[in-house]
Amino acid sequence: MESELILNLDQKKSLYNDGYVILRNVISTKVLSNSIEALKSHDHEFDKRLGYDSRMTDLINKSHLNSILDDVIGPFDAPTSCHVAVKEQTPPSNKINNIGYRDEDTPYFGSFLHMDGLCSINVPQDIQSGSDKQIYEKYIRSGPKGDLGHSAEVIGHNLVPLFQDPEKTLSLGSFTALVFVCLSPQTENGWGQTAVLTGAHHKTEEFFRWQRGKTGQIGPEGPDWPRLDYSAANRCGIKYLPDAVRDQFLDSSSEKTPDGRPWPKPTPILMEPGDACISTFHLPHTGTRNENGLESRKTVIFRIRNKTRQPNIVSDGYTDHPDRGLLGEWLDLGSEGNPWERSKDGICDMWADWSGMQKLVASVNY
Repeated sequence: MESELILNLDQKKSLYNDGYVILRNVISTKVLSNSIEALKSHDHEFDKRLGYDSRMTDLINKSHLNSILDDVIGPFDAPTSCHVAVKEQTPPSNKINNIGYRDEDTPYFGSFLHMDGLCSINVPQDIQSGSDKQIYEKYIRSGPKGDLGHSAEVIGHNLVPLFQDPEKTLSLGSFTALVFVCLSPQTENGWGQTAVLTGAHHKTEEFFRWQRGKTGQIGPEGPDWPRLDYSAANRCGIKYLPDAVRDQFLDSSSEKTPDGRPWPKPTPILMEPGDACISTFHLPHTGTRNENGLESRKTVIFRIRNKTRQPNIVSDGYTDHPDRGLLGEWLDLGSEGNPWERSKDGICDMWADWSGMQKLVASVNY
């Protein structure tokens, strides 16, 4: 284990204001080289064991990130898994992406800004016909479990349930911090890096509070957030952000899809191998196409949750829906209070999970 390191005040201010902070050279040469060696020793495209390799989870467990997260978040489960995201260099394609547009037509290197924990069933590659209701019903029938109706048992191809709770009042998995560690050069836009919608975490939190106050339901299918975008090119795109948030980040410079629709411009996170970025769960982010990179883009992603949110379960560092099992199984979340309401509390008060941010947040909001 390396000597302990924590965020300074300026870094915490960046985290509060922007929703993320970049940490340069935070991974030691030894831990970094071990993780790169692990990549070489696995067929990463198909071998799911790579995310469980300790040389990958050591990027947090045996690096400065451990003490940083312990200080800024508080108690959390040591990751036993992670998402190893490798993107080969590729030109724009004519494949329809999850927001219902062709990749080649989607601005900002194929960006589609989202928060994690949203059910993603593969969208159709052709233009859909019928009413909005018919398109929706066909869509949820096409999930990996087949036709289960409008049920919390439905899961996406990304394994996230359609709803987190049996009463279908929470359609968003949640955690505390998203951590992505850079293993390949990502210093130029178009090299496949993650990009973020700077400052939008404040707007998503406001929207969730508004939704909860309106009906108690949070996420897609709650107030003013339809799950599908029937105006997309294929009439069945996933609406990853509500319009009330998205529209606040549009201006005359926003690039457009061929139908004339403008899209928010994300900020690329430019990093070198050994750098890392910590962001709030609430910050919309996106992968981007590795169109111009010098090699495959290699990023390791962790999803960390403050242990006090749901103390009865262990978060593995990979899942973006820790209130349910990886395949949507129902977990024992404990009998104290309503666990779904605890998660709603965390979604509506993002800094409650960040024990090391409390003094700064209090001074800003005083």
